[in-house]
Amino acid sequence: MKKTFLVITAAILLGAGTSSAQDEKNPAKKDDNIKTLFGNKSLSHGGYASLSVGYSEVNDKNAYNTGFRGAWIIGHTFAIGIGACGFSNDLNIDNVPGAHEYGLRGGYGGLLMEPILLPKFPVHLSFPILLGAGGVEYVNSYYNDNFDRFTYVEDSDAFFVAEPGVELEMNLLKFVRLAIGASYRFTKDVNIENEKHDVLNGYNFGLALKFGKF
Repeated sequence: MKKTFLVITAAILLGAGTSSAQDEKNPAKKDDNIKTLFGNKSLSHGGYASLSVGYSEVNDKNAYNTGFRGAWIIGHTFAIGIGACGFSNDLNIDNVPGAHEYGLRGGYGGLLMEPILLPKFPVHLSFPILLGAGGVEYVNSYYNDNFDRFTYVEDSDAFFVAEPGVELEMNLLKFVRLAIGASYRFTKDVNIENEKHDVLNGYNFGLALKFGKF
């Protein structure tokens, strides 16, 4: 009985050793280890910074904006970071003495989350979402008889913002992407003199250049 037990034990150890040796010779064998965000060397990490320009309508006037993003990319398919945007619709001043023009200007920023679909394809989609806060000013611009421009802030308010969007991205180079996108800006009610509470809600359209390790 004792001899039989020893023979079975030796066979089991020999089989385990043979299986281990085969695993070492076959690195392509499926890895059943649990994947984690921070402890898995095979998970790719990158990041990017971007500059953007865009167009929207604010209070039925043409408005232009500029933006910035900085994000960490996890596994090529999800980016998280910060974004910021400034806007103004006070651009069409009648340059004559005594002329007044009223407009809105401001900015907002916050947390950026961006799922990226099929990032290794030359043309693909991403879905940026910005959640944050900002401020807006109601501005009176005035020209005097010497054509000097004076600007007065007549009212202002702060607001919370959520801005989901979609972008068509093109991989121009390994480290450069061009994005063409649209988004919709939702804001908390804004309390500004002579303006509607939802005056900042609306679509944005823009272009962005992204630089980084994707």
